[in-house]
Amino acid sequence: MNFDWEFIYESLPLYGDAMWLTVKLAFLAILFSLVIGLMFSVVLYYKIRVVSDVIKIYIELSRNTPLLVQLFFLYYGLPKIGIHFSEMTCAIVGMTFLGGSYMTEAFRGGIEAVSQSQIESGQSIGLSKVQLVRYVILPQAFAISIPSLGANAIFLLKETSIVGAIALMDLMNVAKDLIGLHYKTAESLLLLVLAYLVLVLPLSLLLTWVERKVRYAEFGD
Repeated sequence: MNFDWEFIYESLPLYGDAMWLTVKLAFLAILFSLVIGLMFSVVLYYKIRVVSDVIKIYIELSRNTPLLVQLFFLYYGLPKIGIHFSEMTCAIVGMTFLGGSYMTEAFRGGIEAVSQSQIESGQSIGLSKVQLVRYVILPQAFAISIPSLGANAIFLLKETSIVGAIALMDLMNVAKDLIGLHYKTAESLLLLVLAYLVLVLPLSLLLTWVERKVRYAEFGD
């Protein structure tokens, strides 16, 4: 197969802009999802009435509806009742809504895996609930949850390929436009694959390295 290298070279700035947008979107979505997951998992652990039930409903709603449907609701549905968000805001809110539920489950799994004897030891020396969470539960739960958190982060990064449905010029949208305008399918898809590889592979390697470091610190070599 003969590639049009001149076309590939000329298209690089478009993919560069789309990659930067993807990085910003993924970073914010992952960050907000981690915050939501951390808070909600603690609430679920302590089984706070009403709030826990609301969070469980949110998790089921978030995990059992496609991201595309959630984005369409935010971008096309809310304006019908007078609520308008920009494309970027819709994408961040939609991905955070999805990612928050997955991060909550990941943190919850880690919290529940903390040894009961560790918690009882903390209680026996008079730690309050807040101190127990801060100094005993969360540090251990975070270490246990890292593989799941990392998988969720990579999942969210790859899910950015859907935001083109609400008119954001993400990588997928750029590739589709170039194919439609120039019929350079192979070249456009090659650049698309390489762009996602450049984004996902370093994150995957970083998370693997962090997981090994944490595992070594916890269990030794």
